[in-house]
Amino acid sequence: MRAHNLALVLQTVANSANRPSRAAISSATGLTRATVSALVDDLIAGGLLTEVDPTPRTGAGRPAAGLALAPDGPAGLGLEINVDYQAACVVDLSGAVRHRIVEHADQRPLSPGAALAELSTLAERARAAAEADGLVLAGAALAVPGLVAPGGLVRVAPNLGWQDVDVPALLPALADLPITVDNEANLAALGELRADGAGPSFVYVSGEIGIGAGIVLDGALYRGGRGWSGEIGHVTVHPDGRPCRCGANGCLEQYAGQEAVAADPDLAAAALGIALAAVVNLLDLEVIVLGGGYAPKFDRLREGIEAELRRRVLTAGLAPVTLRPATLGADAAMRGAADAVIRGVQEDPAAWLTRAQAV
Repeated sequence: MRAHNLALVLQTVANSANRPSRAAISSATGLTRATVSALVDDLIAGGLLTEVDPTPRTGAGRPAAGLALAPDGPAGLGLEINVDYQAACVVDLSGAVRHRIVEHADQRPLSPGAALAELSTLAERARAAAEADGLVLAGAALAVPGLVAPGGLVRVAPNLGWQDVDVPALLPALADLPITVDNEANLAALGELRADGAGPSFVYVSGEIGIGAGIVLDGALYRGGRGWSGEIGHVTVHPDGRPCRCGANGCLEQYAGQEAVAADPDLAAAALGIALAAVVNLLDLEVIVLGGGYAPKFDRLREGIEAELRRRVLTAGLAPVTLRPATLGADAAMRGAADAVIRGVQEDPAAWLTRAQAV
C-alpha cells in the first residue's frame, strides 16, 4: 500500500500543471493530509521531490509551499545506436535534457562487440558528466533499429548486420545499472507521447537508413503479439522492386530510407504516402508523426505524402489525417530511452528509495 501511495503522490506532482501543495495532493488523491505529508517527506528525503515557492493565490490566508520534481534527483541515461551514428543523453526527473552527445560514424563495418564497446565509451562520458552535475543515474535504456526480445537480445537488426546479439552482456560498463533495450521507433514514440501529447492514437515513423514505426493506441504503445510490431520499413510498396537487406523486394526503406530521400525526395514522399495510407486504413489513426531524419526534411516531404494520403485513405474526405514533424526531432529515440528510465522511477518510487538507502 505504501508503494502504491508513493507512486500516486509522485505522479500527481509530475502530472500537475501547477506546483501542488500537500493539501492539494490530498484533495486530488483522497489520501489524508497526514498520510500525504509523511509520503512527501519520504520523497523529498529520497531526492524525488523538492519544495518550491507556492503558486500565487488570491484571498486570505498564507499560501502553502508547492512541490515539484527534483531537478537534482535521479536521472535517466538514454542511448541510441543506429546505422550512421551513436548517441547518449541524460534527462533529469523533470524531463530536462542535462547532457547530450552525438557521434556520427558508419556502424555497418563494425562487429556488434566493437560497436557496443564504442557505445560504452560514449555512455561513460555521459555518466561522468551527469555525476559531475550532481545527478545519480537510475538506469539506462538503449534504442536499436531492430527486433528486440525480452532481456535485451536483439534478434535481428538487418541494417546493422546484427543477429541474436545479447546487448546487455556487451555493455559491461553499465553492469551496475538496470538497463533495458528496445526498438528505437518504439522508444521514440513513447518520448513523443510524453513530450507534447500527440494524441491518444498515432503512428510515429522514424526515418534513418532504415525505417521503423512506433504505434500508440489509446495512449499505450502497441507492441504486437511477440513485441515486434512497427516494421513499416519492410512493407512492400513495389512488389517487383529493389532488393532489400531483409531478403525481400520493394520494401519501403529502399525507396524512402535516408539515402533514398537524398537521391529522390519526391519518390520517397510518394512511397511513404502509399505505406502510411495502408497503416491509416488498417488502424484508423488520426495523426502521423515524422521523426528521425524525416523531421528536418518535413517541409520537403509533406506535399508528396499528403497527396498519397488524400488519394488512398478511404476516410480522407471525412476526417483528414494530420501529418506533422516530431516535437523531439532527430533526438526522439534517445530522449524516449532516457524518459523510459524516468517513467520507471515515477511508477515505482519505492524501489528507487530502497536502492538509494542501500548505497
